[in-house]
Amino acid sequence: MKTNLARRIVAEGLGTAMLLATVVGSGIMAERLAGGNVAVALLANTVATGAALVALILTFGGISGAHFNPAVTICDWIQGGLSKRDALAYITTQTVGAFAGVAAANVMFELPIFFASQKMRTGSAQWFSEFVATFGLLAVIWGCVRLRSATVVPFAVAAYITAAYWFTASTSFANPAVTLARSMSDSFAGIRLADVPGFIVAQLLGAIAATLLFRWLVPISTEDAEAVIVPHDE
Repeated sequence: MKTNLARRIVAEGLGTAMLLATVVGSGIMAERLAGGNVAVALLANTVATGAALVALILTFGGISGAHFNPAVTICDWIQGGLSKRDALAYITTQTVGAFAGVAAANVMFELPIFFASQKMRTGSAQWFSEFVATFGLLAVIWGCVRLRSATVVPFAVAAYITAAYWFTASTSFANPAVTLARSMSDSFAGIRLADVPGFIVAQLLGAIAATLLFRWLVPISTEDAEAVIVPHDE
């Protein structure tokens, strides 16, 4: 029997909140300490995000699967690993958690709880970057879960996102909830609200493309589909 849904969605909400607090908070700290050196600020933001991903997936993976990402949840549903009801509950909680994490980061640095970002991130290069970033994320997840061991997935996901911060023009948001919530912090990690839809569409297309490809590359049963990121208590 699956872990109680209430426990799973609390794990998803809390994990997503802690991820966003890390992404936004480390971005604010990095920008303040880097003295205008954007490369140094991005490096600090990258290291903090990668480290947090390992810790959070290891912490919450056994409870909810540690999606922290509506794109991952949607693909889990497509594969039959989650019911429609559970997927909607996950996505709702992830989104609420993402905004809570942004609010926490803003408050920690004595900024308004929410304040709209003015950072422009738009155009075909940015959208293609988000497609590539999210395609790669789901490819790493599916490939590791099906061909190796789920125990390596937290490290593989963190390593990929750390790299993708640097090889994509968009700095690899790769997460619809993260993207939407980051529009509410006019800081280093921010994105204008007007630019959010383009990012989210590209992310979902990339995630679905990777899922369909791996359905052909490495076919699995419905039962195996439940092992997304980390197989959780069944």
